[in-house]
Amino acid sequence: MSTKPVPNMNDEPAPAGSVVLISPTNEVLMLHRVRTASAFPSAHAFAGGKVSEEQDGRVPPPGDPRRHVDSRAYRLCAIRETFEESGVLLAKDRTGQLVDLPEATRKKMRVAVHKEEVKFVDWLKEIGAEPELDALIPFTRWITPPGFPKRFSVQMYLYLLPLDYRGALDPEHDGGLEHTQAELAPPTEWTARALRGDVIMYEPQAYILAVLGQFLTGPGDYAAQRAALSSWLWRMPTGKTDHYTAQIPWADKVFCPVHVGTTASGKEILAMEPAGPELEGQGRGGDHDRVVLVNDWVQSSRHIEVRMRDEVEAEERAAGAAPKSRV
Repeated sequence: MSTKPVPNMNDEPAPAGSVVLISPTNEVLMLHRVRTASAFPSAHAFAGGKVSEEQDGRVPPPGDPRRHVDSRAYRLCAIRETFEESGVLLAKDRTGQLVDLPEATRKKMRVAVHKEEVKFVDWLKEIGAEPELDALIPFTRWITPPGFPKRFSVQMYLYLLPLDYRGALDPEHDGGLEHTQAELAPPTEWTARALRGDVIMYEPQAYILAVLGQFLTGPGDYAAQRAALSSWLWRMPTGKTDHYTAQIPWADKVFCPVHVGTTASGKEILAMEPAGPELEGQGRGGDHDRVVLVNDWVQSSRHIEVRMRDEVEAEERAAGAAPKSRV
């Protein structure tokens, strides 16, 4: 979600679904978008894409607040797009095991689904499989701020592959249609790369990875890491202040990042609590406790980090820069 928008105030956010896929060793899958992509070129992102009415079903129309709420269409979209973009099929067979397709079949069907030569759910039925809709954990929604040439309302989900998963986990890009690389790495490693500017990342990815990195810390007791994450996901309140967003569960949080100031060192400060104009007055929102700092486009890199708001405020006061920021 670039901080340099192009005015286009009437663009309705397109419904989309995305999966934060977590491997048995608690690594997160990221895809490197092609530099010619119409949205977020050259960025690293989670698997996902726009809801297709033909493939996934309908979402409520613009103006209906239910348009921005988790539903079957969003879930099916997220699973279908994950398969198209990475080859990882989140569907179980009649025995309750995740389907493990031969490589040739997987490649063939990824193309067929992408071209809409077959309907995804119909193909799954043919092979005796069901999409893992109930295994998706809703974890934040992101609405592109107004003023962008393309806007999205993206329902994010976590999917944790079983620790004893023994199927082939060899995600690969889609041949250059939308991505040039698929890679698994610990959340902390992705966060470090984004801070260094080694990869281009935007607010949703940077925020989610920073939060997950509190629990999924790398080699160690993967089960204990997941247990800590699971406990935190359902804990209320979700923040340490009395801000209203602390009373919103992670599954229902909505983020529409907004510029609120600049640090003494010149980094842009983005607040994470607004839900966006489409949801104004509905009591929805994101996270008041954290902000995102962006050093936008330094030598073709976008250095981005997630920080606690009170820490940034303290640093700005120490630097005598409080008047420059509304953080």
